[in-house]
Amino acid sequence: MQRIIFASANNGKVQEVRYIMSDLNLQILSLSDIDFTGNIEEAGSTFEENARIKAEKIFKRYMLPTIADDSGLVVDQLNGEPGIYSARYSGQNATDAKNNQKLIEKLKKFNKPHNAKFVCAAVFYNGKNFNTALGDVKGEIIYEERGANGFGYDPIFIPNGFKETMAELEPAIKNKISHRFYLKDSSDFSIVTMHFQN
Repeated sequence: MQRIIFASANNGKVQEVRYIMSDLNLQILSLSDIDFTGNIEEAGSTFEENARIKAEKIFKRYMLPTIADDSGLVVDQLNGEPGIYSARYSGQNATDAKNNQKLIEKLKKFNKPHNAKFVCAAVFYNGKNFNTALGDVKGEIIYEERGANGFGYDPIFIPNGFKETMAELEPAIKNKISHRFYLKDSSDFSIVTMHFQN
């Protein structure tokens, strides 16, 4: 079985990626699985640049094919905030709850609906080639957190076509509409996954 690294210690992300890749003969290792405790500075100005930085650093250290993603929430009325700063939106000691509250407070000065989208850039690196795929899911932000099945901004994000937040949806449904799952349908992601086949 081919081993690859998914360069994240975020258990929610890891579970989503394992679900997406479940039809491939792969052992997907998280950063926790390989005991990586270092810091990867996300110095890029885009989701794709940050994903590429992570993929290259982890590959060079462990010499295993690596997928890295950078993802976040983009809100139209805030000119794209929080964007690449989604995980640390509320400052140095950011938590999901603090990030959500800051976002809600900033949006209260605008009229509803608060249109937004989750964006994901995934980069695969095997020491020779970088392959990139982009995915997104559109929806709107609400003011109160609902649901316990998600993480990050999931409890305040209702995807288009649903009444439930991402955190209220069953994991199997959420994973099928998520910005990470949509990567699998893109031609670029098909190029990426070809490298994983035995």
